[in-house]
Amino acid sequence: MRVCIYGASSTKTDKKYIDAVESLGESLARRGHSLVYGGGGNGLMGAAARGFTKGKGHIIGVVPHFFNVDGILYDKCDEMIRTDTMRERKQRMEDEADVFIITPGGVGTFDEFFEILTLKQLGRHSKAIVIFNVCGYYDKLEEFMRVALSEFFITEATTKLYTLVDNEEELIDYIEKYEGKELSFTDTKYV
Repeated sequence: MRVCIYGASSTKTDKKYIDAVESLGESLARRGHSLVYGGGGNGLMGAAARGFTKGKGHIIGVVPHFFNVDGILYDKCDEMIRTDTMRERKQRMEDEADVFIITPGGVGTFDEFFEILTLKQLGRHSKAIVIFNVCGYYDKLEEFMRVALSEFFITEATTKLYTLVDNEEELIDYIEKYEGKELSFTDTKYV
């Protein structure tokens, strides 16, 4: 399957995150999966790509034309799809992917997560969404989602549209066994 991995592109990302995501990428590739991602060579984007390279997996990078700067892109992608805008980039990754994995990241990663979660909530896709909670990075996000649930801003059904896992084996097992079901807008909305 084609796995879309979202994550940080920062060159200052701690090694504990780099190692975990690189290992995940290698394991996914060795199991026959391919990578669809933002094409970056640094941070967790680069770690995922290096892992897929080690595991001999196919890599599709999706980048806007204005990212054509030395040292930003991963130079071992099997395919590099160019887009005009960031929005087109996200759309292309969404269309190409069979599953979404969110690794630690910043504002861009949060944006990508909430957009695919919203699209799933609206019944626009039924693909797996997995948060890879390396070293508890997303513990506070999960706490925030529970607050949103307790205050009736989201439903219990919305919290079931994604899963949060702490380890690589559980993550791979989840996506390989995932059976998405079509959702309607009313499944996750207060009516």
